[in-house]
Amino acid sequence: MFETLKQQPADKILALMQLYKEDPRDTKIDLGVGVYKDATGLTPVMRAIKAAEHQLWETQDSKVYTGLAGDPAFGDAMIDLVLAGAVPRANIAAAATPGGTGACRQTFELIQMANPDARVFVSNPTWPNHISMLGYLGVEVVHYRYFDEETCGVDFDGLIADLKTAKKGDVVLLHGCCHNPTGANLNSAEWDEVIKVLLETGATPMIDIAYQGFGEGLDEDAAATRKVAAAVPECIIAASCSKNFGIYRERTGLLMVVSANAGAQALNQGTLAYLNRQNFSFPPDHGARLVTMILNDPALRADWQTELEVVRQSMLGLRSQLAAELQRFSGSDRFGFLAQHRGMFSRLGTSPEMVEKLRVEHGIYMVGDSRMNIAGLNAQTVPILAKAIVDAGI
Repeated sequence: MFETLKQQPADKILALMQLYKEDPRDTKIDLGVGVYKDATGLTPVMRAIKAAEHQLWETQDSKVYTGLAGDPAFGDAMIDLVLAGAVPRANIAAAATPGGTGACRQTFELIQMANPDARVFVSNPTWPNHISMLGYLGVEVVHYRYFDEETCGVDFDGLIADLKTAKKGDVVLLHGCCHNPTGANLNSAEWDEVIKVLLETGATPMIDIAYQGFGEGLDEDAAATRKVAAAVPECIIAASCSKNFGIYRERTGLLMVVSANAGAQALNQGTLAYLNRQNFSFPPDHGARLVTMILNDPALRADWQTELEVVRQSMLGLRSQLAAELQRFSGSDRFGFLAQHRGMFSRLGTSPEMVEKLRVEHGIYMVGDSRMNIAGLNAQTVPILAKAIVDAGI
């Protein structure tokens, strides 16, 4: 039977990682893979995670299954971190998932169950896996304008015009903060306009929040998600712990469904548990338990927030340094947008041909659409990257 299978397209980021590994140049720079790296190139285990793991090792006496939706304490802790009382807890159904990716996948299946004819509006561009999963499930995708190639900011007029074509039963996928892949984000007034359109059209917002704490701060990065959840009758939130807790391989995420009233919560909660059962049964617990321990222990939480702030400030510093170095080499402020973007990523706004030139001639590895991982840099490699960008004629 397997002779009928067809070769699937290679993941571009994974293919880029392989090319990077095979490149013998000592000066090569990896800006492709989407993980945080410190100044030494290491993705460290956070202190609070180490401490929580030690506590868990000493006290855990069973590895028995948790519930289908995961440990309720994890859901409570994450709901408080993301929403902080913006909507009543009684209105929120929640289920642990294998990472933020799992939360997105469960969301798309939930959408299909609720409305097989639903269209999902996604920003142009968006995280490629959004498109891949929706395509695999056969969900209709509608792209809305987002990134302005000229300004490297948000094409807000285009965004609003496109979102106004949504209707009740459709879903609008929004990035809660630190837009991936562009780094360009909506401001508070623009979020208000988006909410106004959502209320007018009746479309349901889905918020993917994978980088809380990487942009402006923990509460600041969640402000838009809280504002949307409080304003609309229903919304869906997919949250990831991979980045802000540094537990990528533990696959820790949470799917939240906010309903207009507590009466709908039980149905939504049962549906999320059902979907988990169909796809993987019980969700992973190790990472979720560590996150729960940290968020519920004042000392661990304070240490985690301190280290997370160091990570955030590091990325802001790299952004400012890169913008300054590009201005020095080019004599132009046309790259100033890099200091204004937030999160791990920025989209440089150049062609795939120029990206390939950077790779071949300078050993600079970034995704073909010119998305680069700012966290892949350090103080020594920033000037190298800036000179390469200018020398390549970008």
